[in-house]
Amino acid sequence: MSLPADFRCSAAARERADALAGTASTVRSFLLVENSGPWGRDALLDSRLPEGLGRELKAAAGRAGVRALLIRRGARSGTDEGIRVFAAHATPGHTWLATTHLASYHQLLRLDLASLGRGEWPQGWQATAGPLFATCTHGKHDACCAERGRPAALAVREAAGEAAWEVSHIGGDRFAGNMVVLPWGLYYGGLDEQNAAGVVAAHRRDRVDLALLRGRSSYPMPVQYADIALRRHLDATGIGAVTVRSAERDGSLTRTVLAHDGTDWAVDVRTEPRGHARLTCTAQRDNPLPVHEVVRLERTGLA
Repeated sequence: MSLPADFRCSAAARERADALAGTASTVRSFLLVENSGPWGRDALLDSRLPEGLGRELKAAAGRAGVRALLIRRGARSGTDEGIRVFAAHATPGHTWLATTHLASYHQLLRLDLASLGRGEWPQGWQATAGPLFATCTHGKHDACCAERGRPAALAVREAAGEAAWEVSHIGGDRFAGNMVVLPWGLYYGGLDEQNAAGVVAAHRRDRVDLALLRGRSSYPMPVQYADIALRRHLDATGIGAVTVRSAERDGSLTRTVLAHDGTDWAVDVRTEPRGHARLTCTAQRDNPLPVHEVVRLERTGLA
């Protein structure tokens, strides 16, 4: 059965009060390529990249475990210096953000994506001061990413200036407006004209916004949820204030041991489907709706 034309997955998610925490895509390495658009449903395949290049890049990035995304600023598709490209690695303790300019898109196929997937710095690239704020405005992928993402992106740009970019699909359409902050791979949802500047301001102080944080992409989703739960319990907003020491899954239960200020904490999270829902604007059927809950949070001793 088809959906009504005015169905919006983000409005439905708000009505259900879907939780943001523990919903970030699982990504450790990112490649961001400047391209002004327009972007079709699959940005790498349906854009103004040279014929066949997007397919090759997507396949190579997939083999290397790299998330390849397109970024843009308005109608500008490059600069006099060439095409701007960023690479980032989001693993805690080994986070970095690098950039370069390419003379042509074909040079993308010469990049050592396997090394990037392993977290190795691209040879000859320059360090760039973070953070980089990438807000999803990929309306051809999901209507909510345009309707909610574009106003959020404008607010982020006003607050972050040259550090702000629009980005193709990053996951979690129902949480639009969505943003990933690099190099840490910190995903945010529910951004709008009113709250976006607060997230930018928090990161300028090396802080996270716990109300809108979806999770850190280098962690599995139940671990993201445990990290946010402990941060909220301790009001620990520093980006590096909480570290994951170990995580072990047993069926629907994940036990995560985290450290904060010299103390270890154990957080048990149960993840189970709770009902079904259409999770994107174009979904033609209901899918299981995963829900996380903390079943135990305890201090276990000195780290």
